[in-house]
Amino acid sequence: MATRELLVTATGRRKVSIARVRLKPGTGNFVVNDRTLDEYFGRETSKMILKQPLEVVEQLGKVDIAINVCGGGLSGQAGAIRHGISRCLLKLNPDFRPALKKAGFLTRDSRSVERKKYGQPGARKRFQFSKR
Repeated sequence: MATRELLVTATGRRKVSIARVRLKPGTGNFVVNDRTLDEYFGRETSKMILKQPLEVVEQLGKVDIAINVCGGGLSGQAGAIRHGISRCLLKLNPDFRPALKKAGFLTRDSRSVERKKYGQPGARKRFQFSKR
């Protein structure tokens, strides 16, 4: 019987973005929506956000990560991927929990866009008040 490769999956969310993350032992390859990390994210900030959980638990370069992400913008997607990677690492080794929790990577950022209210131009904005 062949040994099955260790594959860990998790979901991360941020604003409207949803990221499905698959993590397996490897050499540190990132694949986002069938593209490399550099092709998908142009900004260095986004790339840095993705690597933060791996740096905290010293797994950078030891695992391959395949990511499928949709919804929202690039910044929200980067946050969703970070959340998903953190959850994967937790499944991989429960001993990583204190470090990831202290860094705040396991907490789902629940902030999202407030809805527009009827009779007004936006969520918080109001039409100009005039006494007469």
